[in-house]
Amino acid sequence: MPLPATPLAEDFPPATRADWEALVEKTLKGAKADSLGVTGPDGLEIQPLYDPSLDPPRFVPAPRGSERPWDIRTRVRHSSLGRAHEAIVEDLAGGAASVIVALASGRGEGVAIGSAEALTQLLDKVLIDVAPVALDAGLLGAKAADWLSDAAKGSPAAPLAFHLDPLSAFARQGECPGPIESHLIAAANVAARLAPIHPRASFFLASGTVVHQAGGAPAQELAVVLAAALAYAKALTRAGLTLRQALATTVLGLAVDADPLVSIAKLRAARLAWTRLTGALGEPTAALIEARSSERMLTRVDPWTNMVRLTAAGMAAAVGGADAIVLGAFTDALGFPTAFARRLARNTQLILMDEGHLGAVADPVAGSGVHEDLTRKLARDAWTRFNAIEAAGGLVAALREGLVAREVEAARGGLKQALAAGALRIVGVTDFRAGETRPASVDETPGEAAQAPDTRLPGPDSHCPALTPVFLEDLA
Repeated sequence: MPLPATPLAEDFPPATRADWEALVEKTLKGAKADSLGVTGPDGLEIQPLYDPSLDPPRFVPAPRGSERPWDIRTRVRHSSLGRAHEAIVEDLAGGAASVIVALASGRGEGVAIGSAEALTQLLDKVLIDVAPVALDAGLLGAKAADWLSDAAKGSPAAPLAFHLDPLSAFARQGECPGPIESHLIAAANVAARLAPIHPRASFFLASGTVVHQAGGAPAQELAVVLAAALAYAKALTRAGLTLRQALATTVLGLAVDADPLVSIAKLRAARLAWTRLTGALGEPTAALIEARSSERMLTRVDPWTNMVRLTAAGMAAAVGGADAIVLGAFTDALGFPTAFARRLARNTQLILMDEGHLGAVADPVAGSGVHEDLTRKLARDAWTRFNAIEAAGGLVAALREGLVAREVEAARGGLKQALAAGALRIVGVTDFRAGETRPASVDETPGEAAQAPDTRLPGPDSHCPALTPVFLEDLA
């Protein structure tokens, strides 16, 4: 029999905002309650109190409550094929649910793979039906997609993530061997050809992490995600897929960092903006979000403090409703992670999931004034910036003309000013710096030279101002 409710507050008069402000101003010795508000380097304002009568933004949250509420995804990037294979097997045996294989392509590091046979060798002993495989292949994506399809030919029902994303590679490198439009068309054609073969696969990754890593603000990152998703959807429909197929097979890629308030709101704002975009296109589609821990927040001066940053990022991604979470290792800023560092990255997510029970509720911050307000502000600002990108001719034109790069440069300057003024602090770098160096080990297994095929396509090379990655500690 249920116990009767006890009305504990019925003998007290209802409190008002004016009552609260009077008490605060008394404590602050006459200063206004609004003085407790803060503005971050990204321009987002956080107030001390929010109006409970405001309607929360409406979107469909990520499904939660199952045994595995999100996909614990590991990313392997060691150039040695043998070492990368060992890492994949260890990570999957140690609790990871899926793996991203970063392939050496153009600039940057990655596994030295240049053929379908080599990728098949890398994925030996991996049950692709049970442990899905994703790719990070840059401008090599179209060729690598065929390699992955060949490696998974015995598993047509595997939920592969081809992660075709030529626009991020173009933005990061600032150049492209051949017209970027041709790379976009080639990727879409491959996706359209493979779609009937792999009906459960996702094909494009509309990512804004390149903006984040270069110092961009959250709304800028979200705007690029929307613009990339629209560009990829247009390419896929021209290649023969329906608009519904194009939207349903596109993953949204976002970064999460050590600021849980903003990171949680950013993921929620992505779902809100995606709901608006797909609704405007006449094909309402649920968002599929892959959240990756920020690389720019990692420090080399005191790498041990990165463990706390990564834990905060993982918590934010889970609470914010990411479908897949990729947590880097605390030594990623120094080199390839050791087995110990990768184990910590896996176990952080396992603890958040199995002991912290962060996946038990679909949207745990719903109704929180600060989260609802930040979600609404970010979605509104991102939508305005997205429209500006489209007015400039779409993301390709906005990258070429420097529209995105100029905004990111301005945001990066704001981060630098905030660090100089002490408004943004980095433990171990700007504050509480260790008196002696405490080195952390990295995997020093010899690498291998990349044997990737040429990614050049016919036509003149494309160029744009590069969105070069930064570390916050270098801006301090």
